[in-house]
Amino acid sequence: MEYVQNKAADTSAAQARNGKDIQGIPWDRLNITRKEYRKTRLEQYKNYENIPNSGEESAKKCMNTEKGSSFYEFRRNSRSVRSTILHFQLRNLVWATSKHDVYLLSNYSISHWSSLTGCRNEILNVKGHVAPSEKHPESLLEGFTETQVSTLAVKERLLVAGGFQGEIICKHLDRPGVSFCSRTTYTENAITNAVDIYRNSSGSLHFMASNNDCGVRDFDMERYQLVQLVRYLWPVNHSSLSPDGKLVAVVGDDPDGLLVDASNGRTIGTLKGHLDYSFASAWHPNGVTFATGNQDKTCRIWDTRKLSESVAVLKGNLGAVRSIRFTSDGRYVAMAEPADFVHIYDIKTGYKKEQEIDFFGEISGISFSPDTESLFIGVWDRTYGSLLEYGRTRDYTYLDSLL
Repeated sequence: MEYVQNKAADTSAAQARNGKDIQGIPWDRLNITRKEYRKTRLEQYKNYENIPNSGEESAKKCMNTEKGSSFYEFRRNSRSVRSTILHFQLRNLVWATSKHDVYLLSNYSISHWSSLTGCRNEILNVKGHVAPSEKHPESLLEGFTETQVSTLAVKERLLVAGGFQGEIICKHLDRPGVSFCSRTTYTENAITNAVDIYRNSSGSLHFMASNNDCGVRDFDMERYQLVQLVRYLWPVNHSSLSPDGKLVAVVGDDPDGLLVDASNGRTIGTLKGHLDYSFASAWHPNGVTFATGNQDKTCRIWDTRKLSESVAVLKGNLGAVRSIRFTSDGRYVAMAEPADFVHIYDIKTGYKKEQEIDFFGEISGISFSPDTESLFIGVWDRTYGSLLEYGRTRDYTYLDSLL
């Protein structure tokens, strides 16, 4: 019965075209219009800053973009799947593995959602006791109880969840049970801020964990062991590996980011321009361009061949840029604010053309599907929490010749 009721509350593309609000908000029954409420949100939303007035100052350097493009069109809003967050600064809790398969966090439950069937399946519940069912020398056999998940990554049939106490929980999606548990550190402020799953040059599966103890750790998932630990001068909020595996973008509790050598962690260049702390980074598939997202409300685009200044400065509306994703074909980049707005830029136009996706609620994460056909946005809200799904807009005018 609950499923039927939730399905009724979903919004389809056809309903949206007929004027229904994409989130199902009944504006005609409220004493405020959508336009008025948007104005109020923009005026009253308090962006979290570690460095005062960083958002105000950074706005002066942002490039002007042409809004109104429609690179991805609304497909469905699924209210029957609720995406939640536990840490206000960490928003990497939604991962698409195909154009209709998504993994996300809902309270203590990590779930798989199929937009094809409209079904949610629990993959891992971390409220109780979670312990590895496999034995590996460096695995914590006693496991963890009541893990508060701070970050998530799902790729290559591997799910890695990071926790507030430095926990790392690894599960292969094609195997029963949990494969590996590790506590990165026992220091007081040990939160796992981000995880990046990748294959190294020899094809073995690894992941990189960024932690508040100033460390970036590299784990080998073929041997289930820590193979590298590099420490920096500040807590690391996000790190991401270049497509060729040679460089790492490292950002954290410092306005300056770093580009480092993946083999030894040595600094190759310093990224100067942001005015606050950064919480997001991502690489373009060409391995030359990468992006960083900051609490100064901007996303900066960098070129590895010229690190003295950023290529472009893209502006958010109300808050920090907490999540960044490039499409696998390198055509678009999306950046998510903490709430209400996801921006998609056309890289081909030099980031000048923009689509602004506008809704209400905190954003738990964004993810393009590997084939670029879908974009999923997790919305965390007590009443209107949901998963928004967008599909890539295709121009099929060449088919007109067949008519």
